Amino acid sequence: MKKVFQRVMITILILIVGLFISAFIFMRQSQFGRMPSGDRLERIKKSPHYKDGSFKNLSHTPDLTEGASYYSVLKEFIFGEKKRVKPTDTIPSTKTNLLNLDPKDDVLVWFGHSSYFIQIDGKKILVDPVMSGAASPISFTTPSFLGTDTYAIDDLPEIDYLFISHDHWDHVDYPTLLKLKPKIKKIITGLGTGEHFEYWGFDKNIIIEEDWNTEIKLDSGFVVNSVPARHFSGRAFSRNKALWTSFVLQTPTSKIFIGGDSGYDTHFAEIGKNFGPFDLVMLENGQYDKSWKYIHMQPDEVLQAAKDLQAKRLFPVHSSKFALANHAWDDPLKRITEYNRSIGLPLVTPIIGERVNLKDSAQTFSQWWEEIR
Repeated sequence: MKKVFQRVMITILILIVGLFISAFIFMRQSQFGRMPSGDRLERIKKSPHYKDGSFKNLSHTPDLTEGASYYSVLKEFIFGEKKRVKPTDTIPSTKTNLLNLDPKDDVLVWFGHSSYFIQIDGKKILVDPVMSGAASPISFTTPSFLGTDTYAIDDLPEIDYLFISHDHWDHVDYPTLLKLKPKIKKIITGLGTGEHFEYWGFDKNIIIEEDWNTEIKLDSGFVVNSVPARHFSGRAFSRNKALWTSFVLQTPTSKIFIGGDSGYDTHFAEIGKNFGPFDLVMLENGQYDKSWKYIHMQPDEVLQAAKDLQAKRLFPVHSSKFALANHAWDDPLKRITEYNRSIGLPLVTPIIGERVNLKDSAQTFSQWWEEIR
């Protein structure tokens, strides 16, 4: 009996060691990126938003809401009742030819979630592109919804400005970025995130990474300000080593707010006061939960943030491609549309690939999600 027990214990030990070694090897993959070091780290240490070895939000921001725990969140995610977190039907899409756009046209095309293309005042812009069909290092855990992978890298022209809001997997997609590398002329991102791109072979001379409240002069008539968001960063176990951010983009003819992920807070009103009004505001609207209310907004908070920013039009993103939370896949669009009835803010809700005319404030969009199960 003693020998049997010893064999069982040895077998368990071997399995544990094997799992540890496998996890270690897995985490060494290039797709996880690299922690800032050297001159970049020394620059980070000088940031007023970097304390005790990590970046901090402007307001106290717990990972989880009071009363919630990682155990309760994991339990709900694994064993909780899932109600339509993924659509049964195919998500509708169309295909705007981005390679042959008239350079004089000012347009936006959405790829689902928080990925979109903008052509404005002659410049081509790409934001947080995720085109690999998944939003995690283990692809089968977060596959994209059927019908949402309409565009591939070959469908994209050369990109003047690639904006990266933060380094989470649903915003920084390693396979997509590697394929995009020859097409990218300039990368604008938060302080520290450039370490990943340099590690992945991008020319360090095209990477612009800045702290919050920094003005970045690009080409003639194009100015960007990096502004605060309320979120976090990290691609592995270490968190908040790079900065999460949003962007105020001033072009020769328009002012656009490129919002990354963010919980609601007073920073929206401050940004609106300093830079508003905005012709178009992109804000996250999806992947929220009562258990993490400080780092993602509910739909009513999205509308309030748009009001704080003095938005003329609102484009709610961060939905309709991945199931990263427990709400129904169409809950974000249903709720924001419902709440907006009493507000009347022009909403931009295109299907994937649909052409949004940036200078046509009267353009309307169908409530396409109502027809999808």
